[in-house]
Amino acid sequence: MSRSGLTKWMYFGLHIKRWLVLLVLAVAIMGLGFAYLLREAYTVLTFPDWADEATLQFIPRWGRGLLFVSVASGLAVFAAWRLNRSLAATLVPGSSGSNIVDLVYQRRTLARGPKIVAIGGGTGLSNLLRGLKQYTSNLTAIVTVADDGGSSGRLRRDRNVIPPGDIRNCIAALAEAEPLVTELFQHRFEERDGDTIGGHAFGNLFITAMADVTGSMERGIAETSRVLAVRGQIVPASLADVTLNARLSNGRMIRGESHIPETGEPPAEVFIEPSDAPAHPQALRAIHEADLIVIGPGSLYTSILPNLLVPEIGQALFDSNANRLYISNVATQAGETDGYTAADHISAIQRHIGRTDAVQIVLANSNLPSEPLPKEWKSIPVTAAGDADYGGARLVLLDIVDHDRRYQHDGERLASAVMRLYYERDLRKQAAVAAKND
Repeated sequence: MSRSGLTKWMYFGLHIKRWLVLLVLAVAIMGLGFAYLLREAYTVLTFPDWADEATLQFIPRWGRGLLFVSVASGLAVFAAWRLNRSLAATLVPGSSGSNIVDLVYQRRTLARGPKIVAIGGGTGLSNLLRGLKQYTSNLTAIVTVADDGGSSGRLRRDRNVIPPGDIRNCIAALAEAEPLVTELFQHRFEERDGDTIGGHAFGNLFITAMADVTGSMERGIAETSRVLAVRGQIVPASLADVTLNARLSNGRMIRGESHIPETGEPPAEVFIEPSDAPAHPQALRAIHEADLIVIGPGSLYTSILPNLLVPEIGQALFDSNANRLYISNVATQAGETDGYTAADHISAIQRHIGRTDAVQIVLANSNLPSEPLPKEWKSIPVTAAGDADYGGARLVLLDIVDHDRRYQHDGERLASAVMRLYYERDLRKQAAVAAKND
């Protein structure tokens, strides 16, 4: 066992130390019992001469004692190490290199983590969740159901289900299953002439099939999450058949989420039909109980705002006592946020929800590239000026970009920044209370 593994056995909250102490006490009492029996045998029985050599009588008693203790300690450590690996491999397939104490520590610690609600969609949300699951298992991802393009759109039209694409991405990000299973879930079939399955993601088909088996999309998502050992829960913003529409600056109307980026310009306004789509009850409950609400990252008009435009979700955000954190995209999105700054993102959210106090914190990327992004990306870095208007929110600049793919966030850096801001809130509250008392 590694030194860190031995140390973790002593951590508080694992509910292990008491049973270890009891086990050691039981072994000590058993050893003491054997010692009494052996002593009685020595005084009553007569042993042959070779027994003296076999029992190491030529070594002083204190030496034999140290020798037995050393051998027993070595055997105990080796047995514990092998037991750790064996139990870990049995309880969590694919974790044969882990210690069982690491698994117990992870589960116990993550279960006590903060309750975080993440609202968004697309790869941005899945990157965030992949990082956050290392800090807490009390995660709720609220995803948009307005997607009408690609595999999700086809299943939505053909099977009359809510689009499973963003749900699939979140499940893959939060799954504890083996990497091969996650890769299978994200596998997309190659498109071929006359092939109806081409273009579909396996995970989309799996979730839809599970919905058929269980009788509802809601139960299908829950059972899929259980099969893949998802850490947290994924909840659609609404179970209604929601359509996202947009109005351009010239008054032209665009119907359908997949067509909005095709216009080549940011929309002046987006709205959903039906406008009174009911929110999923679990989404409202999660927002009400949240310690932190994270909005984004993701496509502003097609992933984030469709969630906030569900009336009950928009209202629940402001009824919650949790801090609201907005994560700005690191790069603009062609046909949707061309030329946008972080302040422009906040302004768009304020316009659509009708509140100027949309969030308390804006997290933006501080690591801007020294050279322009490749032309084929049709994108530029999102900047965040310190003197811009963020609706009273505090601007925080940190390095949260993926250095190899500068059009997206680095999941680990982003999650670390989010957790840092979450724990800083207590320090700020304590400082405010102290200043008030003074």
